[in-house]
Amino acid sequence: MERFLASQDQVKMEKNMAEIEKMLKESGALLEGHFLLSSGRHSSRYFQCAKFLQYPDRAAAGLKPLTDRLRGDLQKGTLAVDAIAGPALGGIIVAYELGRQLGLPAVFTERDESGGMTLRRGFEVWAGENILIAEDVITTAKSSAETARALEALGGRIAALACIVDRRSPGVTVPWRIYSAYTAPAPDWDPADCELCRQGRPLVKPGSRKIF
Repeated sequence: MERFLASQDQVKMEKNMAEIEKMLKESGALLEGHFLLSSGRHSSRYFQCAKFLQYPDRAAAGLKPLTDRLRGDLQKGTLAVDAIAGPALGGIIVAYELGRQLGLPAVFTERDESGGMTLRRGFEVWAGENILIAEDVITTAKSSAETARALEALGGRIAALACIVDRRSPGVTVPWRIYSAYTAPAPDWDPADCELCRQGRPLVKPGSRKIF
C-alpha cells in the first residue's frame, strides 16, 4: 500500500510539473539562448520567473501544488515553519504568495550598500524561529545561503528552501530540504569553459542582480 501511495504521489508531482512548465512557457518565462546568470556562470537556458509572477492568478495556481506539499508536511509534523523569507528581488513575490496560501508572515532580505544580504525595513527574527527561504530560481543557491547567514545571525533557524524552479546542475547541493514546483537541471558553465562562448554566440544578461 505504501509503495502504491508513493507511486500515486510521484505521478501527481510529474503532472503538476508538466502544468507549471506549460505556464512558464506560455508566460515567456522559459528562455533559450546564451545567458549570464546572476551567479556569474553561463547557461543555455534562463528562467525569467518575473514574467510568470506578473499574473497573480497564474502564480497562485502554479504555486498551489507546492503549497499543498508544504502544508502536508507541516500537518504531519515533519516540517516546522513560523515565517517565510525571500531574497530580493526574485524571492519577494514567491515568499508573499506562499505566505498567503499558508497563512504565515512573509518578509524579505535585501542587499545593503556593501552588497551584503541583510534584513531591514523593520522586519524581525526571534531566536529559534523556523524560517522557510523562498526563491524563484535555484542555480547555485548563493542568494539563499547569504539569506540563511543573515537570518541565522539574528537567531533564526532555516527549516527548508522552497522555489519555483530548481535548475541546479548535478553535484550542486544545499544543506536544507528543497521543495520545488518545477525541477529542470540545465547546463551551465564557468565563463572560461563555456561551450556557447567558444561557438561565438552572443551573451545576454536578462537578470537584474548585480554580480558581486
